[in-house]
Amino acid sequence: MVKGLAFLAVRLRLFALIAVAALLFSPEGADARTITDSAGRIVDVPDQVARVYASGPPAAIMLYVLAPEKLAGWPRALRDAERPYIAEAYRDLPATGRLTGRGDTANLEVVIGANPDLIVDFGSVNETYSSLADRVQAQTGIPYVLINGRFENTPDALRLMGEILGVEERAEKLAAYVEMLFGDIDAALADIPLDKRPRVYLARGPDGLETGLRGSINTEIIERAGGRNVADPGLDSPVRRGLVRASPEQVIIANPDTIVTWDPTFFESVWETPIWQGIDAVENGRVYLAPSLPFGWIDRPPSLNRIMGLRWLSAVFFPDRFPLDLEAATREFYSLFYHVDLPDEDLNRLTAAAKGGRPE
Repeated sequence: MVKGLAFLAVRLRLFALIAVAALLFSPEGADARTITDSAGRIVDVPDQVARVYASGPPAAIMLYVLAPEKLAGWPRALRDAERPYIAEAYRDLPATGRLTGRGDTANLEVVIGANPDLIVDFGSVNETYSSLADRVQAQTGIPYVLINGRFENTPDALRLMGEILGVEERAEKLAAYVEMLFGDIDAALADIPLDKRPRVYLARGPDGLETGLRGSINTEIIERAGGRNVADPGLDSPVRRGLVRASPEQVIIANPDTIVTWDPTFFESVWETPIWQGIDAVENGRVYLAPSLPFGWIDRPPSLNRIMGLRWLSAVFFPDRFPLDLEAATREFYSLFYHVDLPDEDLNRLTAAAKGGRPE
């Protein structure tokens, strides 16, 4: 009985805290403006947004790239290996948890405690995420916006987020960078028929047998760079487009000529593991380890980090059409997007295995 009353008291205090916070954070009566987010939701946001809660890793990267001084915290604390690739002033931001995605670790009390002017989610904008945004906004009084995270929407997402945050000039600079990259790739690939493009397999996990189906957010960068994803169930297939487990037999039948992975264990072992022997990509040394610091170049998470991956993959797939000085391009991207100038040691550690081939 005593424990039950104590639990009830804690719950009542929490609900009281949420109710008070809703009054404190409500934009009504304060200087505010109305925006329409990517889900078509009408949201009142403050004229001046100084502090933003990222609902998950994709949103945190978007906010860090555009306006790091406004980021309330990382969904999880940065790991030691990631820290050199983030500007020093933002390496020790608190871990605020996440509202969305796998392993969500935040609750309303955590969100309120971060004292944000705004909550941002960058990714899917379906009914599930819209309902979550509506519910959290109603319970906390904190405006919550959804930004479409599909790869082709990146320039529009940057511009919309830049408008909301009041950093339109920086957003336009980055959006123009992405649009130029998209345009260059489209122009260079326009005359290459589908059957002349590389047949690519994305190998996830230490055994390489998790992959993403064509059209999924996990593999859209491969397709955008001109590759053909061999994990293709067909346009009319009822199979959900997302992550799946492939059997060794399916990989053997697909016989990709190029394999991309972000898992160093798989990259080290694929050359000697029996089930991968005879696969064209392995026989010809066309297995590539995507860099993953501070964020993955392929996904993990699917956010602005994929723009560097797109530059890299287009050169991997079509080296004659996209000659690339990988070190120079990486240094440029990390300076422009991540606010950090990489010393040679950190740069070389990042790009060493991205050139593909059997490790020495």
